[in-house]
Amino acid sequence: MTVDLLLGLQWGDEGKGKIVDVLTSKYDIIARFQGGPNAGHTLEFDGIKHVLRTIPSGIFHKNALNIIGNGVVIDPVVFQKELEGLEKFNMDIKSKLFISRKAHLILPTHRLLDAASEASKGKAKIGSTLKGIGPTYMDKTGRNGIRVGDIEMTNFKERYRALADKHEAMISFYDVNLQYNLPELEEEFFTAIEVLKTLTFIDSEEFLNQALKVGKSILCEGAQGSLLDIDFGTYPFVTSSNTTAAGACTGLGIAPNKVKNVFGIFKAYTTRVGSGPFPTEDFEEAGDIMAKVGNEFGSVTGRKRRCGWLDLVALKYAVQVNGVTGLYMMKGDVLSGFDTLKVCTAYQYKGQKITHLPYNIEPENVEPIYTEMKGWHADLTGMTSYTELPAELKAYIDFIEKEIEVPITVISVGPDRKQTIIK
Repeated sequence: MTVDLLLGLQWGDEGKGKIVDVLTSKYDIIARFQGGPNAGHTLEFDGIKHVLRTIPSGIFHKNALNIIGNGVVIDPVVFQKELEGLEKFNMDIKSKLFISRKAHLILPTHRLLDAASEASKGKAKIGSTLKGIGPTYMDKTGRNGIRVGDIEMTNFKERYRALADKHEAMISFYDVNLQYNLPELEEEFFTAIEVLKTLTFIDSEEFLNQALKVGKSILCEGAQGSLLDIDFGTYPFVTSSNTTAAGACTGLGIAPNKVKNVFGIFKAYTTRVGSGPFPTEDFEEAGDIMAKVGNEFGSVTGRKRRCGWLDLVALKYAVQVNGVTGLYMMKGDVLSGFDTLKVCTAYQYKGQKITHLPYNIEPENVEPIYTEMKGWHADLTGMTSYTELPAELKAYIDFIEKEIEVPITVISVGPDRKQTIIK
């Protein structure tokens, strides 16, 4: 009986999909606990690259059962396309993928509301992916939402119509010229609902707790990153759900005392998509090199990621909030070629040196304090053991471990599942 968590410790895009895929063989169940289709997990194996958006990353392993938990929000149209993308793999999806009845549905009008809200903000926009995630979570907390279980009810279409009409009235309040064809969007939506109905709906909290009773092991998979958490992230430039360890408990119905290991994933540098503060962002050549070598473009949105040096102040904060027991460092290979590396170990905050993440990290308040380290030039992508890694990379890893006080147990040296070194 084991419940382990896998979380991103930065602003998302840390490489969680690959690591879940690597770890899956050790677990009976992979359970996604929050987020929506704005977050993409990229898996690469046997020369195939695949992006998952709602379906857990364990779907490619023969024996793993995959569960979409109650904390997730599902867009049926996006979900249908994701299922179609898996058809070429000849999987028995119905027996491998279960969906919580308590997961909320993203309606077409949620996406329209998202677009209208963001457009109305002008320069103050928060960088929404416009997938309808925020408005769906707003309806959830406002007790207006429609859930997967409602599809099984006889009054589903009436409930849908009442909420969609309410959304259209709300859209009219925004002073934006939003063009859309709702009947067309609804036709696509209800077709996708019929596809969704062919899958297995479960009372997921009961299912998971019964699985634990009979000795099953569960890996809980988060989306996005800890610094995007609605409570502990860089608010308001955050997502609409709890991306931290606590979110796994509320997003699946598993008690905190059942959790054993918390695996935290971070990049050897830092990236961020969209708006929001980013103290270690590099606007010079180094940031461009990281973006180019690391192929730093969103797997779902295609948006270019902002790049910068590793921020240990923010990483230490995320480790603390999540209770991380082991660290996985991704994309060490991207830093090959730099003569000198910079690592942020403290902030100059309002004239004072601090080593914790303060309330506000906007550039007018925060200036990063760096430690410089010697870089390496070796190509890491073909290396298979820790002993092969260059001494400078080992020193970099040792420095991070000493600062964070948590061991780095895995180093990723490439996108393929085989390019993973266990320390």
